[in-house]
Amino acid sequence: MSLDKSRELPIYKKSEQIYSLVESLLASIPEEDDYLQATKHMMLDDAMIISAKIAGAEGGNLYSIRMQNAAIIRDHAMHLYVQVGSLRFHKSFKEVEYVKLIRKEIDEFRLLFIEWVASFDTNNHFWDEWGLFNPPGAIPPSEDETYNDDDFDINDFLNDDDDDF
Repeated sequence: MSLDKSRELPIYKKSEQIYSLVESLLASIPEEDDYLQATKHMMLDDAMIISAKIAGAEGGNLYSIRMQNAAIIRDHAMHLYVQVGSLRFHKSFKEVEYVKLIRKEIDEFRLLFIEWVASFDTNNHFWDEWGLFNPPGAIPPSEDETYNDDDFDINDFLNDDDDDF
């Protein structure tokens, strides 16, 4: 899927909305508070990575890669949820309505996320030897089908007609 098409997905649009809200929230954080400044950068990183990983997951259609991206998205969304919520307990932070709004948006994002992950094609995958990102019911390849580093030949990727190399 192209980046333009990825940007039309409801989950991507919601991630961009969350990013915009986080940017607005961060503008209200007092500059003189070192703890809040550090938290500010973590929140911005989390919000940025979510959108990037959605685009990365949509860039190909391999179940294993999409699930790896989904796990990273989940981690950053959960981290952002906690970081935003922690602001309520800091004395110099006064914009508590932002906390409620962003957490509400992340909750809505979570529902879109569940639907999005359920749409992944489980038939299009490569075997994850770590066992974490194999589709449910996937059968491991036989020893004959297992990838071996000795099987790699760079010439398989080069065009024999191209003498420029």
